[in-house]
Amino acid sequence: MHFDWPYFWQQLLHPSGAFLQGLWLTILVSVCGQAMGLAIGLPVALARLSRRSSLAYAARAYILAMRGTPLLVQIVFIYTGLAAAGLLRFHDWQLGPFTLAGNVQAGILALGLNEGAYMAEIFRAGIEAVDRGQAEAAKALGMPPAMILRRVVLPQALRVVLLPIGNQFNIMLKNSTLVSVIGVSEMLLVTETINSATFRTFELYSVLAIYFLVLTSIWTVALRWIERRMDGTRERPARGAVAPAAPLLGELAP
Repeated sequence: MHFDWPYFWQQLLHPSGAFLQGLWLTILVSVCGQAMGLAIGLPVALARLSRRSSLAYAARAYILAMRGTPLLVQIVFIYTGLAAAGLLRFHDWQLGPFTLAGNVQAGILALGLNEGAYMAEIFRAGIEAVDRGQAEAAKALGMPPAMILRRVVLPQALRVVLLPIGNQFNIMLKNSTLVSVIGVSEMLLVTETINSATFRTFELYSVLAIYFLVLTSIWTVALRWIERRMDGTRERPARGAVAPAAPLLGELAP
């Protein structure tokens, strides 16, 4: 086996325009999918903790479906299955000078729905980790449930869930390669296309692995910086903070 070092360094340090476009698309799909997962996760977590059995069962069913089936199957089902059934077809969106392709929309939706189930369990664990006495003391001060959730519970739960959320985003970056199965030209699909023309398989996939390693490492460093900032504020309790006491369950949920 001959490893072409000049070609490797050329692709690593001076990637083609197509590869840079794939890099941008990888970041876009990952960030949008994670944002959607966060937006879905908190309401589902509150429904999961709710005393209303209909909400709790619906949340459990969603989490079971998303976590119990392969993400690759979900991506193909949303893009191909729903279209075949005549339920939903993804058309390109024109956003000013930019075009968001239908397969990219489907990929983001599938990643977001899948991530929402994991975010829901992370948020649920964070909320349950907050001491029950916090909510009881705030309630005694006359705070309504929504305000207790927003000002007392969620800020403390955020410190608990920050690291798991950060780890999930690293997983999201790597899972973004799966949307290549529906033709999204992210880094993996671009690499496969270049490889089919050059047959420099080892060199190209080594470059691809390094780029993913750089992306996840940058995010890991950023996450540690955020954690240090939050640890610094932990020593300075917010004005009007209430003293701790045992686990908060579902009375704050709808």
